[in-house]
Amino acid sequence: MWSLVGLGLALLIAIVAWRRSRSRGGFYDADVYGMTAFAHRRYALISLAFAACFGAAAAFRLETAGVIALALYALVAVFYATSFLRGASEDDA
Repeated sequence: MWSLVGLGLALLIAIVAWRRSRSRGGFYDADVYGMTAFAHRRYALISLAFAACFGAAAAFRLETAGVIALALYALVAVFYATSFLRGASEDDA
């Protein structure tokens, strides 16, 4: 079950990252946080690699491997989400 959850999450993040790599991005995400098209593509490829891992864990019924991979991928997903979702904070003081 956790492998399938991880597979869905990894594919969702891969799609989002790939779509974000096709746009230039705003000032804060591209210039301040370094989330350029290359960075988004890198997260998409990492997500696809994890999706393959989750798929293999689900196919071979490796529940422990799926849980461990999901824990590791949760960190990657949080790093990706927080790297460009913060936006402008208006802390110029």
